[in-house]
Amino acid sequence: MSVLPSTISLHLRYRIWIAEMNFDINAIRIYKDYLKELSSNNQEDGLIKKVEDFEKTLQSFRNDIDDLRNEMHLLKMKLAGQIRKQKQSDAVAGKTDDHAGLKTRYLNFRKRFETLKSALSVFVTTMHP
Repeated sequence: MSVLPSTISLHLRYRIWIAEMNFDINAIRIYKDYLKELSSNNQEDGLIKKVEDFEKTLQSFRNDIDDLRNEMHLLKMKLAGQIRKQKQSDAVAGKTDDHAGLKTRYLNFRKRFETLKSALSVFVTTMHP
């Protein structure tokens, strides 16, 4: 027998994930500024190409964040509506299958973003030891 998360638990999970992605947006802005600073101090073709590649990747991650946050926000609001309708929210169970796809996408995003941050850290450290 699997344990289904409560509606309020799913709602709170989305709030946490959205907050984490808001943090990621700030990190992306800082990385972009860092890349801009690196490329303004060094005009080597190889460096400029690498910076452009990172900038494109960061923009792609930003687009992913926007899509995920939008979907999560809509589901979070739907869950909040369900909670308001149900006086006994503790008894209301969310359907895991409804949220499994979004959870998988979010966890995949987290893994890919951590990999990118590691690559950026190595790149930046190499450029400014």
